Amino acid sequence: MFDNFPAWWDALTSVQQIYWGIAIPFTLIFLIQTVLTFVGGEIDGDTDMDIDADGEIGFQFFTIKNFVAFFTIFGWTGIACLEAEMAFFTVVIVSLVSGLIMMSVMASIFYFFSKLTDSGTMDVKNAIGGVGEVYLTVRAKRGNIGKVTIMVQGSFRELEAITDDEEDLKNGMVINVKEVINGNLLLITKS
Repeated sequence: MFDNFPAWWDALTSVQQIYWGIAIPFTLIFLIQTVLTFVGGEIDGDTDMDIDADGEIGFQFFTIKNFVAFFTIFGWTGIACLEAEMAFFTVVIVSLVSGLIMMSVMASIFYFFSKLTDSGTMDVKNAIGGVGEVYLTVRAKRGNIGKVTIMVQGSFRELEAITDDEEDLKNGMVINVKEVINGNLLLITKS
């Protein structure tokens, strides 16, 4: 095919030239996008302003990545249909439907991938009501700041703590978290 490209190109009908003209460049862009996605690069210049209050990305159908996927599948499906000698109207309909399906699949994939992300930021308030263990002695009546180990958001954390109890809470004692003071200091009590 590429030995004598000009002769091959001239032998194509104008509809075939259109489909090949769409398929080749969009396939190259699609491949570059895919490689950059997996190595951490980004060439998507979306300016969609679909921002929810909780920071999640909504379902985005009209993005550059989706348009590239649409035209890639549109072009190759059209070429396949033309090679199968389908009628022009059928070729266009099948190409459009295939492209739209691909856009939907791509939008769904990126939507569900965005749901898998986790910020990794610990919210100390999630420790309230939790059970932990004293790591460094916590003196009675807020006498010092000690440390406890406690499971917060699925992982063990070592956090600073105080107590209002009448007796010291010594290493190894089981405690409950009553509240969080000043954003990161646990108020604990003996279990």
